[in-house]
Amino acid sequence: MITAGRGSLRESHASKGTPVGAPAWELREGYGPVIATAVHNGHDLRPEVGARIALDDAQRLHEEDPYTGGWTEVGDTSVVVARSRFEIDLNRSRGLAIYLEPEHAWGLRVWREQPPEDVVERSLAQYDAFYRLMRDVFTRAERAFGGFVVFDLHTYNHLRDGADRPADKAGNPDINVGTGTMPRERWARLVERFMAELAEQDVQGEQLDVRENVRFRGGFFPRWVHETFPQTGCALAIEVKKTFMDEHTGELDRARWAAIGQALEATVPGVREQLAQR
Repeated sequence: MITAGRGSLRESHASKGTPVGAPAWELREGYGPVIATAVHNGHDLRPEVGARIALDDAQRLHEEDPYTGGWTEVGDTSVVVARSRFEIDLNRSRGLAIYLEPEHAWGLRVWREQPPEDVVERSLAQYDAFYRLMRDVFTRAERAFGGFVVFDLHTYNHLRDGADRPADKAGNPDINVGTGTMPRERWARLVERFMAELAEQDVQGEQLDVRENVRFRGGFFPRWVHETFPQTGCALAIEVKKTFMDEHTGELDRARWAAIGQALEATVPGVREQLAQR
């Protein structure tokens, strides 16, 4: 259960660097077919990476997905990544997983200078380890339940032009569900039930605007799920607009964050039921 007062929520985003050998992610494996992931939750950097990054904490935080890790508690199994996407982006193909050029990172100059090859290789080793882990986790779920559903949790900015100039609501739903990487007809009933039940939830006295493929269609990670488990894996790329926090400072609106988490949690029984009916 996600609650507004939950103490596990990260209070600070400032990072002095993750010690060598510290885990790059946390896996909580339970019994059930719903697997929630937060691959852009992290803010930590290996010291050898942090020393070479040109961006400050605030610049990195603005493009990361803070607090998504807490929402993964809705899954039977959860994976929360601790490392920043500026160290290794697990939602991009291996060749683009390190932002070596500004065009890879919203025009940002990420590095003081190009990272040495050995630093890059150590980051890519994490990438490979993550995908080996996910293959193992999904294979176990496939064997146990005949299939599985991934809640691929992300957030997105809507105040890039300033706090007093929010992005147009017509093109920026509260929650964008990306299904562009899946065989849509195979999972149509599950997707439609998930979206309908999510939109029915009361979030601080209002219903969420939930739409499909408006801003995002899904990244490399859900594409890999559907290509690797074409008959049994359904990955929902869930992008939540950052109305639950100040996207520039990182300050959290804890009550709204919890309410969105509870809305996500309310969809899980229906998702399990639709998966079982297949």
